Amino acid sequence: MGVISVQLVVTMVMASVIQKIIPHYSFARWLLCSGDLRWYQHPTDDELRSLAGKLQKGKSKKDRKYNGHIDNKPLTIPKDIDLQLETKCIAEVDTLALHYFPEFQWLVDFTVAATVVYLITELYFCVAEPSGEMNISVVWCLLVLAFVIKILFSLTAHYFKLEEGGERSLCITFAFFFFVKAMAILIVTENYLEFGLETGFANFSESAVQFLENQGLQSQGPISKLTFKLILALLCSLIGAFLTFPGLRLAQMHLDALTLTTGKVTQTLLHINFLAPLIMVLLWVKPLTKDYIMNPTLGKEESVPLMSEQTFDTLRLWSILLLCALRLAMMRHHLQAYLNLARKAVEQMKKEAGRISTVDLQKMVARVFYYLCVIALQYMAPLVMLLHTTLLLKTLGGHSWWVYPEEDQPCPLHVNSEPAAIVVGGAGAGAAGPVATETGAGAGVGPSVAQLSVALGGLRTVFSPLLFRGLLSFLTWWVAACLFSTSLFGLFYHQYLMAA
Repeated sequence: MGVISVQLVVTMVMASVIQKIIPHYSFARWLLCSGDLRWYQHPTDDELRSLAGKLQKGKSKKDRKYNGHIDNKPLTIPKDIDLQLETKCIAEVDTLALHYFPEFQWLVDFTVAATVVYLITELYFCVAEPSGEMNISVVWCLLVLAFVIKILFSLTAHYFKLEEGGERSLCITFAFFFFVKAMAILIVTENYLEFGLETGFANFSESAVQFLENQGLQSQGPISKLTFKLILALLCSLIGAFLTFPGLRLAQMHLDALTLTTGKVTQTLLHINFLAPLIMVLLWVKPLTKDYIMNPTLGKEESVPLMSEQTFDTLRLWSILLLCALRLAMMRHHLQAYLNLARKAVEQMKKEAGRISTVDLQKMVARVFYYLCVIALQYMAPLVMLLHTTLLLKTLGGHSWWVYPEEDQPCPLHVNSEPAAIVVGGAGAGAAGPVATETGAGAGVGPSVAQLSVALGGLRTVFSPLLFRGLLSFLTWWVAACLFSTSLFGLFYHQYLMAA
């Protein structure tokens, strides 16, 4: 009962916080309603009539009568009307009208809660150093990723259902593009892209074969390498399709934020924020980063590594976290740039000839604000995905948050040639001891408990840190690569194709 007592207490307390406190003190509402974001209110009918120089009338001459019912045509005004939109700070009551606000609030607040649980659990494991205890923060991180995938699927399905505008064709095209890209990346040797995926899969296959043999089952492996990579490529294609529209939207907000901002420091941070996924991608390109740092060329002199492999892995994790923090800090600049699309649309309308109905004008302005949380989700979801895949990479991959001196480095992970045999063999010879000590009613339960312990120990050797390190490194790199690819395409589209 006391195996995960401390972590269980932390989980129960955080569950109470989510239920009792977060509905009143929400970080998601603070992001939107802290006073910095201003949205544009749509003009009323009376304001538009006044600007158009018309008096309010009961019935128009253009009213027509069908089957005894009056069909009033909507009032139209000139497009070049001198319209100035009023701005207002976002209040909590305004968020009730926003589409996808409950999903945005739940994702952000649950992510904050899961991150706090992760930090407390990491501190507990660092201070207490429990042995053989399950890290319950992994479950929280997996739940966050499940919620992110669910929300991205919902947003993509919304775009996919639209029959006009080309969103469905764009989504399918990028899905096939990312599938081909993933298959090409998976055949690249690890001399160029250093994920550890080959080593992890080899260790997984050998451990699984030995585990099944010790259970009396003959097998050549649970899955072939080709099938494994094909399944991984399909997963990558799905992730790429989900990140298509967030990347395209990020590119448009980046361009608008640059035109909105005048400070050099802020513009520099915006550029770094846009290039952050590229920086993450380059962290796993071995000739550009690890080889240069581990074996720098210093002329004819002997090369001296600048740091150890463990230190490089730790700094890579910290680099991703810092870039995620920068992206969160730049969120309001991007959301304000999106909200300014209402004013931009009105200014573009003034340059056109003809007339527009008041209803269409009001919808054009109001639609920008009502879809604010959709844009916020497209901005936050990739950030949350990158953050928690990195946290899982650290925990399940056996990395460390600390930079040790060279002589105090922890032992690196090696491929265990006989992982399952050691556990089963130890349990087979040594398990007789614990079983023999059982007396009375516990004597019948002892063998079952011992067999379950052996099975769980064998599964731990099958799903080793080497496998998780390779798999999560690749998925973290892939999320960053997809986000940069789609945002780069969006930058090219909005800056060159739309301008043409």
